[in-house]
Amino acid sequence: MTIETIRIGTRGSALALWQARYTRSRLEALAPGAAVQIEVIKTSGDLIQDRALLEVGGKGLFVKEIQVALLKGEVDLAVHSLKDYPAENPEELTLACVPQRQDPRDALVLPQGKPEHDLPARPRVGTGSLRRQHQAQAAFPAWVLSGLRGNVDTRLRKVDSGELDAVILAAAGLNRLGHGDRITRLFSRDEMVPAVGQGAIALETRRDGAGVIELLSKMQDEKARREIDAERRFLVGLGGSCTTPLGIHAELDGRRMLLRGFLSSIDGSRQIRDRVEGPAEEASKLADELLQRFWKAGAAELLAGG
Repeated sequence: MTIETIRIGTRGSALALWQARYTRSRLEALAPGAAVQIEVIKTSGDLIQDRALLEVGGKGLFVKEIQVALLKGEVDLAVHSLKDYPAENPEELTLACVPQRQDPRDALVLPQGKPEHDLPARPRVGTGSLRRQHQAQAAFPAWVLSGLRGNVDTRLRKVDSGELDAVILAAAGLNRLGHGDRITRLFSRDEMVPAVGQGAIALETRRDGAGVIELLSKMQDEKARREIDAERRFLVGLGGSCTTPLGIHAELDGRRMLLRGFLSSIDGSRQIRDRVEGPAEEASKLADELLQRFWKAGAAELLAGG
């Protein structure tokens, strides 16, 4: 099937545009005759900057308007950060492709050139994520954690200006935007369990778009897809939303898969951590096993606000 034009829907942030341009370059290589266009779409998450995501509906706000454009046929393909991609989506749409995944870990960033030991006794550390906030507070009780909104450059300016002593950001975003040298310290996956899909890109399209789906299948990274499918199986089973302080990370290493999970109450007073490991071909069973462990450990109460 020959495709003449492919319209990519994306947010307008620097990171979103990087992801859209990366996707465009891959598509142009796979379909040399196609005109691949990028359409920037303003989302509710971009427009609301004065309140925490928890207060206004969570990360799904970065996706909704792009999905509407996709459903209306105004774009042919949506590019999302996978960690913003909701557990439940319109039936007419499908997560068609997960390209190669970047580093999924979280990173600590200090002012330019400062090492970690330069942190004061009670450093002011900013993060826009309750998942990061509660895990950091447990590991570093002396840290004074505060909320944070804005794009990567805005967050870096807050630490460079002295407003904050450090910020916690996704390593993938820093690397993709050429700020990898700003990473002072990478948190281990056990120290800070990453968000569902962190470091990965979601390429979404309509289920009836056979030509686009076929093209995207050539961009699929099987390792990343298997990890994401396991993580999202756990997410859907748990019923977690974009506002849940939840971390779930699947690490595929050859024929083995390791799943780490973290769940916290909204206030951080109660937390559950666990992990399972087994054959990669049993990824779904491993996700289900971890899910059952979380239910037995009291996940329902934490999700209900207990």
